[in-house]
Amino acid sequence: MPHVITNIEDLRVLARKRVPRMFYDYADSGSWTEGTYRANSADFQKIKLRQRVAVNMANRSTRVKMVGQDAAMPVAIAPTGLTGMQHADGEILAARAAEKFGIPFTLSTMSICSLEDIAAHTKAPFWFQLYWMRDRAFMEALMDRAKAAGCSALVLTLDLQVLGQRHKDLKNGMTAPPKPTLANILNLMTKPRWCLGMAGTRRHTFGNLVGHAKNVSDMSSLSAWTKEQFDPQLDWNDVEWIKKRWGGKLILKGIMDAEDARLAANSGADAMVVSNHGGRQLDGAPSAIEALPAIVDAVGSQIEVWMDSGIRSGQDVLKAWALGARGTMIGRSFLYGLGAMGEAGVTKCLEILHKELDVTMAFCGHTQIATVDKSILLPGSF
Repeated sequence: MPHVITNIEDLRVLARKRVPRMFYDYADSGSWTEGTYRANSADFQKIKLRQRVAVNMANRSTRVKMVGQDAAMPVAIAPTGLTGMQHADGEILAARAAEKFGIPFTLSTMSICSLEDIAAHTKAPFWFQLYWMRDRAFMEALMDRAKAAGCSALVLTLDLQVLGQRHKDLKNGMTAPPKPTLANILNLMTKPRWCLGMAGTRRHTFGNLVGHAKNVSDMSSLSAWTKEQFDPQLDWNDVEWIKKRWGGKLILKGIMDAEDARLAANSGADAMVVSNHGGRQLDGAPSAIEALPAIVDAVGSQIEVWMDSGIRSGQDVLKAWALGARGTMIGRSFLYGLGAMGEAGVTKCLEILHKELDVTMAFCGHTQIATVDKSILLPGSF
């Protein structure tokens, strides 16, 4: 019997069956108690919508601009590490799905497919996410490669200079490609579709790093290199230097505090993403949707404010927009689709989110997302 996919949870369940445990757990886990990870989604559910009736619901549009770039809805695909381990050539497949749907795609520094791979398989400009590392020459080279690949914006992630502990990754001994331990081999034997896909591609390790960064030739050296390279001394002077060196649109990801938001707005960046890294870094922090309103109040007139972390439906996108976010980014939602069904699964994810967003907007009495504000939300629920 074919799978009937009606929501993001259906994609998650299917991905869990098809993706090797260590890579599914890598995507679907948070740090320490996972309290913030769970709150990211749960807090959306507390926000209630006002249903309106007897209004003209025809000619609806969810189209917006994000840092000047047209988008079919206020959603971009977030940068996620090891995407190509959820499904063979995963970053290429997700980028193609995003391009066809008409939303931005962001490639992670820690991707399996490289900048050049994405540029070779898509025509739309995409975004590149940069992790700040000690090797400044390599940072400059990455930015130059992103420019050469046609990237239209740089996403600087600010909240991963020190790595949060994710218990499942430690217990699974997570590496890319997976180490041939008995437990891993037994698990892989239950994932023939995934194994067949991986056998058909040469992309099995970090494509942006291996062959480009100094002294990185295999996974054993790469693991040590990343621990040594992530620079804990990143500060606002570095952000300003990156903006000047890049010269194009700059998006700052990982803002969770109004004071940091003001500093971000003053840095010359074009947008910021209210994000707790999907609950993967500081456990015990508030959910991103809870943090959003105060940040919008602080800087929403100076800079585009977006949010990510916890979005599992088009209703979540609409609620974030109503609270002032002028864009959202999705990570796990598209990864579930990718792990479940490859490119078709990412497309299905985007179709689900768009339909939920469109229909909910209509029920709330609006035909244009640009006119939606917090008046669609029930007072006292946010």
